[in-house]
This record gives sequence, structure tokens and C-alpha cells, in this order.
Amino acid sequence: MPNIKSAKKRVLVTEVKNARNRAFKTALKTSLKKFDAAEGEAKVVAYKEAVKSVDQAVTKGVMHKNTAARKKSQLTKKLNAAQ
Repeated sequence: MPNIKSAKKRVLVTEVKNARNRAFKTALKTSLKKFDAAEGEAKVVAYKEAVKSVDQAVTKGVMHKNTAARKKSQLTKKLNAAQ
């Protein structure tokens, strides 16, 4: 446990940010799984939601932009293959 006041604050701030990032990553994974599970016309809607959540992950700093580009490319390929 830290003794210095600034170190104590860093521990608290890190816990808050860690919880926020974990929640966002969980929501991102959920939207990707929903896309994989979707069928037919629902797959297009799930695709739009998944791409939106990937873009938000980049904005929030949870995911690197190149990783996001690769994910979106994979999603698009899966969508085109399903149609």
C-alpha cells in the first residue's frame, strides 16, 4: 500500500479507469458475439452496431486504430460471405 498522497491517488484513479475500460471491453466483445450469432437481416443491424462499438473503442483508447481497422475488415468479410 502506498504511503505518499499522490501515490494513493494514482491507485484510486487507476482502479476507476481499469473498471471503465473493463466494462467497455466487455460491451465490445458482446456486440461482436451478437454479430457472429445474428442471422439474415439482423446480421446487417448487428454489423452496424459492432462497427460503431469498435470505432468507439478507438476513441476511448481501449483499442489501437490498426486493430480496429483489422476487426472492421474481418466483420465486413463475414457479412459479405453471409449474403
